[in-house]
Amino acid sequence: MAEWWFKRKVRKRVKRVVRRRGALGGPRKDYLRHKEAARALVHEKLHFFNQHYKLAWGSVAVRNQKSRWGSCSKAGNLNFNYRLALLPPHLQDYVVVHELCHLREFNHSAKFWRLVGETVPQYLLCKKELHQHSIAIAKK
Repeated sequence: MAEWWFKRKVRKRVKRVVRRRGALGGPRKDYLRHKEAARALVHEKLHFFNQHYKLAWGSVAVRNQKSRWGSCSKAGNLNFNYRLALLPPHLQDYVVVHELCHLREFNHSAKFWRLVGETVPQYLLCKKELHQHSIAIAKK
């Protein structure tokens, strides 16, 4: 009885490893193809919008994340999804500004959204549109 369970676990593990390593030309391959473009884009947009906000951040990382476009740690490190490079420019701006503003307001309070709105006044529309892109990615 335990043998079938073990074989099933091994098969699942092998599938997961193959998927991560991109042996099938999947997500890993896409990540490697777009990672540096995303990194350059993020740095360019951070420096552009920071002329307004004048904030300091730690490291900037580009990752292959399944459910997040970006994140900000308490230490001030910023993380972005490589798929950011595939979004329309106005959504790229929104994601970068969103994470940049978390350096000052580490929450989603009204004060945070006012801060985002200083450079992305249409942030509510961007938020809705970005949600549609998130759904499309989840289905892949």
